[in-house]
Amino acid sequence: MIKNYVDINTQLDKFNDECGVFGIYRNDEDLDSVAITHDALYGLQHRGQQSAGITVNCDGEFITVKELGMVSEVFTEKTLTKLKNGKIAVGHVRHTSNESLDRASNQPLVLRYKEGSIAIAFNGAITNFSEIRTELERDGAIFQSNSDAEIMAYVIGSQRCYTENLEEAVIRSMDKLKGAYSTVICAPTRLIAFRDVYGFRPLCIGKIENSYVVASESCVFDSIGAEFIRDIEPGEMVVVDEEGFHTYKTRIAADKTSLCVFEYVYIARPDSVIDGLSVHNARFEAGKLLYDEYPIEADMICGVPDSGVVAAEGYSMASGIPFGMGFVKNKYIGRTVGTGKDKKERLLQTRLTALKANVSGKRIIIVDDSIVRGETSKHIVKLMRDAGAKEVHMLISSPPFICPCYFGVDIDDKDSLIANRMSTDEIREYIGADTLGYLSLDSVKKIASKANIKLCDGCFSGIYNAEIPRSVFVDKYAKKINQI
Repeated sequence: MIKNYVDINTQLDKFNDECGVFGIYRNDEDLDSVAITHDALYGLQHRGQQSAGITVNCDGEFITVKELGMVSEVFTEKTLTKLKNGKIAVGHVRHTSNESLDRASNQPLVLRYKEGSIAIAFNGAITNFSEIRTELERDGAIFQSNSDAEIMAYVIGSQRCYTENLEEAVIRSMDKLKGAYSTVICAPTRLIAFRDVYGFRPLCIGKIENSYVVASESCVFDSIGAEFIRDIEPGEMVVVDEEGFHTYKTRIAADKTSLCVFEYVYIARPDSVIDGLSVHNARFEAGKLLYDEYPIEADMICGVPDSGVVAAEGYSMASGIPFGMGFVKNKYIGRTVGTGKDKKERLLQTRLTALKANVSGKRIIIVDDSIVRGETSKHIVKLMRDAGAKEVHMLISSPPFICPCYFGVDIDDKDSLIANRMSTDEIREYIGADTLGYLSLDSVKKIASKANIKLCDGCFSGIYNAEIPRSVFVDKYAKKINQI
């Protein structure tokens, strides 16, 4: 994850997760590890669109292709020929803002250390990043990027000097590294995957024939013909080598596991199952509970693509109001030229249009997953008004965001969150809706309790189950700002 602090007014009005990771240990000669990893990254593209990469371990030779861009842009027919069909491969997709793209932070990150080479694919945020980096720099470490993956690699490499094997070095590093991380490592002879003790970010393991695969989300397994085995548990490390599958647990246990609630609200694909709870079912249930809290009379309900659609279907089933298509999403938007406000406005205009024939003259309920700064919601309401909607009611399938996230989602400034500056009625007036309603935090907890899942809802409540950073790393010059 790149440490990303740019002018937030130039970003689209949505949260973004930082990465998606994948790994394979190939035991079947007829499988193509490169093709499988490539296809898996397509399945994880929603978790990051700014860069993509694959590293293959072919008889001890580490070969990497990575670059800025979408999976289809990075992996052309020509670049794929550079990768050999190795026994172990890891892949990565990354999100960061276009204003702070940093090629040095592209992953997988390959480093040579005491016992050979390792390639790391990382998702999350190390909250004691500043302290660890300062400590390493005092000992003479020189960094090429601002990425958490590089910090993690240094810690693992330094711990390896005092351990008998890489597995023990990783376990010791997990004791030292605080925050959120789901990580896959391609080592000289094995594939290693581990998840922080809180389980903030998802990570699961599957199997293709006799070969093992790990991924950020289970939806990937369906697309590559793999069988889902289970989620990797918080604080667990799994290792796959020539002797088979092994599991280890860190010595430090968390009081509470804390899967990020936003995985269910927005980040994950609806066909994923995370820690036993279907993302689709969670969003559908959120829509039903929205109706319990806001029973509005209307002619049609529609969802904002993509993550608002399932919640809208849930509201429709609970209310009996017909579900219909209100928006058409342009799925083929490439890179947009320009900067600042002009760029953001053009992205909004080209990304989504209203289906006039379906909304004109009707009372419309719109369901979206969240409101961050309000600009996108304002634009969406205007689209409906311009298309001839008689009434426009906006419902949000999550509570108001009032606090920053320190664990891998790129909102770090409370002042950027509109719910901290305005009341719900003031936001409703600002976006131009007839009604504005948020799902309550109690309803979110009700969804989680049905699946017996403990979620981190700090962005809604301000209460975090894990330690938050005392300082935040700002840029490559290692400046610090006070904790937000």
